[in-house]
Amino acid sequence: MSTLGILPPDEQLVVTTVRDFVDKEVKPVVRELEHTDTYPEALIERMKQLGVFGLAVPEAYGGTPVSTSCYVLFTEELSRGWMSLAGAMGGHTVVAKLLRHYGTEDQRRHYLPRMATGEIRATMALTEPGGGSDLQALRTVARRDADGYVVNGTKTWITNSRRSGLIALLCRTDPDATPAHRGISVLLVEHGPGLTVSRDLPKLGYKGVESCELAFEDHRAPADALLGGVEGRGFAQIMRGLETGRLQVAARALGVGRAALEDALAYARERESFGKPIWQHQSIGNYLADMATSLTAARQLTLHAAREADAGHRVDMEAGMAKLFASETAMQIALNALRIHGGHGYSTEFDVERYFRDAPLMIVGEGTNEIQRNVIVSRLVERGGLDV
Repeated sequence: MSTLGILPPDEQLVVTTVRDFVDKEVKPVVRELEHTDTYPEALIERMKQLGVFGLAVPEAYGGTPVSTSCYVLFTEELSRGWMSLAGAMGGHTVVAKLLRHYGTEDQRRHYLPRMATGEIRATMALTEPGGGSDLQALRTVARRDADGYVVNGTKTWITNSRRSGLIALLCRTDPDATPAHRGISVLLVEHGPGLTVSRDLPKLGYKGVESCELAFEDHRAPADALLGGVEGRGFAQIMRGLETGRLQVAARALGVGRAALEDALAYARERESFGKPIWQHQSIGNYLADMATSLTAARQLTLHAAREADAGHRVDMEAGMAKLFASETAMQIALNALRIHGGHGYSTEFDVERYFRDAPLMIVGEGTNEIQRNVIVSRLVERGGLDV
C-alpha cells in the first residue's frame, strides 16, 4: 500500500490536488521566482482557491479540517515543489490551532472564518534578537492599562510578517513573575501604529517569502487581544502549538528530501559514464539506496507522531524526534543529490542547489536540533523510556 493509502478517500483527494498544483503550476515557475526572490503572489492566490489555508480550521468556522497525517503529507507535497510555499502557511496553521484550542469564542468567530479563506493569514512572533531558542528569556513586554495593552520590544525571523493580518505575539504581561513562564502570554495583534517591520533578513535560502524583524514601540492592543482571556498561559499554549509547528517543519524536510531524491534518481538514470548509467556504479547506487531508506524512515517517524497527535496525546517528544530526524535526513539527501549531479549540482540551472540551500532551515527552525535533543531526553526520562 502506498503512503497515501493510510488516508480516507476525501483526504487522499486533498493530497493529490496539492500534488497536481505543484506539478502543473509550481514547478514551471519556481526557479525564476526563487532566483529573483519574488513573492509568489499568484501561487498564494491559488492556494487560497484550493482551500489550503482552511485545512486546520473547524467546519463551524468555514474550514475543512483534515487529520494531522493528511497535513503532513500535503505539506510534503508543497515543499516538494517549493519549500517557501509550505512556509507561507506553516505559522498560519499553528495560529489556527491555537485559536481553536485556547481562543475565546469571540476570538474564534472574529478570525477563523477569514483565516479559512486566506483573507487573513497569520504568523507567530516568538524569537527575539538576543533570545533564540530560550523563549523564557524574552524581553517584549505588554503592559496593561485601562484601555488594553501597550507593547514594547523586538521580534526577529518572523515569516510573512508584512502580509500576515494577524500575529500571535509571545510577550511578558508580568515581568516579575516567578517562575518566568507564569508571566508570559500570547497577544493577538494586528498591524497598526507602533508596529514596524524594521528590516528584512537576508537569507541563504527560503527565498520568496519574507523573514523580518518587527519593532513594537508603544503599540496598543485591546484587552480582548489576550489569547483565551487569561494572562500567564502563553508559554504553555505556545509549547503545545510548537508540536504542530515541528511536525510541519518535519514535513517540509520530507518534501525537500523527496525532491532531491527524485531529481538525483532521474539524473542517475539518464547520465552515463564509462558506457553505462551512473546509477549502476556502486558508489552512486549506494547513495541512492541510502537516500531512499532514510527518507522512508523519516516519513514513517513523522506519520507516527501525527497519528499520536490525532489520538489526543502530547507529542512533544515524538514531534521533536520527527523534526530532528527528518531535517538531518533532508540535509544529507540534498548533499548527496549534489554529489550525484557532479558539476551540474553546483549550477543554478539545476534545482539541487536550491534544495541544498533550503534544507538547513529545517535544522535550525522551530527550535534547533540541539533543543530537540534536549526535549527528547527530558521526555524520555520523564516517561521512563520509550512506549512499546
